[in-house]
Amino acid sequence: MIRYLKHNEIDMVKWDQCIRSSFNGMIYAYTWYLDIVCENWEALVESDYERVFPLTAGKKYGICYLYQPFFTQQLGIFSKSILNAEIVNNFLNSIPSKYKYIEINLNILNKIESNHFKVIPQLNYELDMIHNYDHIYKNYSKNTKRNIKKAGNAGLTIMKNIKPDELIKMFRENRGKEIITLKENDYLMLNRLIYTCIYKGNAELYGAFTERNELCGGAVFVTSNKKSVFLFSGLDAEGREKGAMFLIIDAFIKEHAQNHLVFDFDGSNDPNLARFYRGFGSNECYYFRIERKNLPWPISSAVKMVKWIRR
Repeated sequence: MIRYLKHNEIDMVKWDQCIRSSFNGMIYAYTWYLDIVCENWEALVESDYERVFPLTAGKKYGICYLYQPFFTQQLGIFSKSILNAEIVNNFLNSIPSKYKYIEINLNILNKIESNHFKVIPQLNYELDMIHNYDHIYKNYSKNTKRNIKKAGNAGLTIMKNIKPDELIKMFRENRGKEIITLKENDYLMLNRLIYTCIYKGNAELYGAFTERNELCGGAVFVTSNKKSVFLFSGLDAEGREKGAMFLIIDAFIKEHAQNHLVFDFDGSNDPNLARFYRGFGSNECYYFRIERKNLPWPISSAVKMVKWIRR
């Protein structure tokens, strides 16, 4: 039996136990992570938390909707036992009808066969870290190897435990200027999220420094359930020109190789990013975005929904 629960009805202890025990558990699905990215999330729960499905809910102009929070690539159904398309569809069909707009991402192990949603494949990249570093490095592309060498020859060095505030500031002053959907509250949320991950022992921050000992690039990697996610990164102009991110990711792989760990690049449909991720020998995989719009005419016809939802 699948039950719909409001936020204050969820047993947070049992929920986190489910995520820890799930064969497809991810850091995004823990209660503390959801509390940061979507304060009033709700849920569908089967039996005694055998399977769970977070509903990242919002409400605007009296209309309830489900959306994918920033810094949360995949959610969907998480399960302690077998999970197939029929079970996934049962959960999707149990989403309350009050949600008139749905645009969310399922996780990579949620297979879907549904005529009730628009289903859009999303490209991701993963790298199995079970092999030793030399074996993984052999599968790097020639361009990736060349850029790692270039960064080293430029005098860049890698240090860990950089400050989240410095990394976020660098991102905002560079790439962030082009991303108008990220607002001040989103950056504050990201800062809180990274510090919480650090406090809980789930995050590692790597920074690339110039010969002048100035930060020119950095990245946040978060780990749980035998999966490390490339959550967030930033570069300034010098770091981009000297290939700092190639050196950072290579350093992370070198440190964590030969472990029962999957490195999730938090992939993108962007061709340039896809080429970058493939360069480290990662494999293509897909998760699915589902969409359903059942809005009243004035809103559905007059508002661009993505912006409406976000703000």
